[in-house]
Amino acid sequence: MPEWKKFLSESITSAEELAKFLDVDKQEVKEVTSVYPMKINRYFLGLIKQKNDALWRQSIPSIEELKQNVCVEDPLHEEQQSPVKGLVHRYPDRVLLLVSNNCAMFCRFCTRKRKIGHSETIKRENIIEGIEYIRKHKEIRDVLLSGGDPLLLDDKELDWILGKIRAIKHVEIIRIGTRVPCSLPMRITKELCEVLKKYHPLFVNMHFNHSQEITEETRKACNLLAEAGIPLGNQTVLLKGVNDSGEIIAKLNKELLKMRVRPYYLYQADLVKGTNHFRTKTELGIKIIESLRGHISGLAVPHFAIDAPGGGGKITIAPNYVLEKTDKKIILRNYENKCFEYPEPE
Repeated sequence: MPEWKKFLSESITSAEELAKFLDVDKQEVKEVTSVYPMKINRYFLGLIKQKNDALWRQSIPSIEELKQNVCVEDPLHEEQQSPVKGLVHRYPDRVLLLVSNNCAMFCRFCTRKRKIGHSETIKRENIIEGIEYIRKHKEIRDVLLSGGDPLLLDDKELDWILGKIRAIKHVEIIRIGTRVPCSLPMRITKELCEVLKKYHPLFVNMHFNHSQEITEETRKACNLLAEAGIPLGNQTVLLKGVNDSGEIIAKLNKELLKMRVRPYYLYQADLVKGTNHFRTKTELGIKIIESLRGHISGLAVPHFAIDAPGGGGKITIAPNYVLEKTDKKIILRNYENKCFEYPEPE
């Protein structure tokens, strides 16, 4: 059995198992997991340093998940924008195709909390139906594989899916959204990279939220992907009590660049039922971006975005650097709050 499958097979899924390793309220864990399942692999569990640290909050069930609030199960209206099961067609030229319902761990803030860990599985016939939809819609040039986590599929299955999509002439770009390089980095093998590199241009967007998640294992995983010629990006979710400061995000993004991973998005937490305790004020995200700009490389400054409720898509938000604009000039402020005038062409 490959090492990564062994880690998965030994994942902790019950309160009794968890209590052997961490000081948790077993009754609370049972109550929460009766609604929202838990899975923590031994690798990620070993990275937790203390109670309620950044990794604890992301992986250990909290009674806060059961409190009623304004959040809903499917705030992004993925179900309403699915012309066939498991495919979301929100933007004109690209689609999201769900190919796996399995994850290396169940993140407590997951945007698909309604699906992950429950009995419903994504069947091959669903994937075939999605691929046929892509084939029939020639406006689609960009396909994002998501889940669950696509990289938890066996190499052979992933090879088959990628081959079917790459054979569609109007598909120009394939992307994979994954948390595996962070949560189960030993899954990234030379054999997997040999599969992936056959289907360029192929991009991998991963998901690190805190520098505590970066280890020698994750560095090795990212290096294997980068050496296979795959551009790497990162999507971070802004989470209360996890990474809600400019200092934490700056440290994370510097470490990501050292692994050849480009910070891509900093997301405002979605309005997902069971995750309200992670939400921050949108003003905080804007301030974090402002604290980064000018103080670290532009490569380390992501887009701050809200995935609009109701299926509106990603909307980027930035600090206001334009102070005044007329037909003749624009007055700007820089990261030091100094003002500059740029004349418009006549």
